[in-house]
Amino acid sequence: MARYILFHKPYGVLSQFTPEKDSRSLIEFDLPKDVYPAGRLDKDSEGLLLLTDDGPLIERLLNPKNEKPKTYWVLVERVPTQDELERFCGGLQIEDYVTKKCEARILTPQPQVAPRSPPVRYRKSVEDVWLEIVLTEGKNRQVRKMTAAIGHPTLRLLRLAIANLELGDLGPGEWCEVPRHQIKF
Repeated sequence: MARYILFHKPYGVLSQFTPEKDSRSLIEFDLPKDVYPAGRLDKDSEGLLLLTDDGPLIERLLNPKNEKPKTYWVLVERVPTQDELERFCGGLQIEDYVTKKCEARILTPQPQVAPRSPPVRYRKSVEDVWLEIVLTEGKNRQVRKMTAAIGHPTLRLLRLAIANLELGDLGPGEWCEVPRHQIKF
């Protein structure tokens, strides 16, 4: 029977079981055997990672043609204007591709997010702001490249949801198993 694990990947951890020099990996979190990440989160990103041994489900989730939404909270440098957010949502030229349309908004009120270790850099003269971004694709470092393209570099990135699966109250390094019937994709 297939297994489905929701894992809160901490900052600084690779989305793989094989350790690399000077990097933490999933091997240290006592996760069930024979499950694999359905997608990735960069080492510098945090949040929800689905692990499973269900190959067809991974394909449905990751294939961009299926347009499964992924929701992120992203701390960016400086407050974007409405024009910048509209440009962001309309599709941006990033390297050799144009991103699909997406959703982005400034979170009001700003969320209270637990501090990260190491902390995000702080400058008194620059106001940082949390955005909520919903994408239906997930190219390598896409959110970071998109925020940089509109002049608002990403300082912190936290994935909250993949389709109907949510991070919820899982703390960094915690995981739980969910039954297949709760996964709606």
